[in-house]
Amino acid sequence: MPKSDRWRTMTSALKNSNEKSNKKSEVSMATIEHLSADATTDAIVDVLERDGAVIIDGLMASDEVARLNDDLAPFLSKEVYGRDEFTGYKTQRIGALVARSQACQDVAVNPLMLASARQYLAQFCDDIQLHFTSAVAIAPGESAQILHRDRGIWGGYLPRRVEPLFSTIWAITPFTQENGATQVVPGSHLWDKDRLPEPHEIAYAEMAPGSVLCYTGTVLHGGGANATTDQVRTGVFMHYALSWLRQEENQYLSCPPHHASKLSPELRALIGYSKGGYVLGFYSDPDDDSGRHESVSPENMFSQRAERFGAIEGADHVVSSSMK
Repeated sequence: MPKSDRWRTMTSALKNSNEKSNKKSEVSMATIEHLSADATTDAIVDVLERDGAVIIDGLMASDEVARLNDDLAPFLSKEVYGRDEFTGYKTQRIGALVARSQACQDVAVNPLMLASARQYLAQFCDDIQLHFTSAVAIAPGESAQILHRDRGIWGGYLPRRVEPLFSTIWAITPFTQENGATQVVPGSHLWDKDRLPEPHEIAYAEMAPGSVLCYTGTVLHGGGANATTDQVRTGVFMHYALSWLRQEENQYLSCPPHHASKLSPELRALIGYSKGGYVLGFYSDPDDDSGRHESVSPENMFSQRAERFGAIEGADHVVSSSMK
């Protein structure tokens, strides 16, 4: 079935479900659990495993929020909107955030988010990578995005038991149900893939600027409708994936070497300029006549020092891993 037909089918089903729910008396509405900024990675992962989503309140200071808004303002002023219903005819999406914004670079390596992502995804990978960056601004009059699971970008070929993503949306303006706060269906990461939510099972990621929504690649979610007349809801998306999967945003084009050379080694490695083990991600310099840059880590592009990751695992690790 074409994607457009699937979206119409799901929208129709949700509408019918909504009509049925109106006939019920009192129904408990779904909510997203909020944790404080001093939450531990264990607490964050526990809620993610149970609900598929959690909000950390006030993790970013107000001056950092202001820096993000300042950095992104020139790009969001262009008023270029989505090209279809899914991307949103009244929604702006700005990518290449690592190359474009120092403030976004800092967000990408937030210690609590990195530690939580690594802990949550550890059973499926040796490390994580920055998978996707975007600033998303939902303008007044935008309709609700169809609910979806982000794992679908890999075409449904990943086994359901493998969780591929730890995703974050940082609020840099207030998120309210009225202005387009992200819709999330708590617990849907554990559902059968064909089950549709009842309206009361859809929660809204209402949060103040500086707070962050964390969610999995398997939980149903989507941008909310902006029913206001004068509020633009803006969030910064930083998604982390298993290091062996192809990234949604091509980081090597969004942040090519002349931009990557200005990044910290940690961030450069996170977006993919590193070798993820013994052989995964090596490169050879086609312009090198010395033979010193054959099958080396991308880190060699930025330094004359010996590569950091090449000696972590030997060939025996590759052999033993292939027998899993």
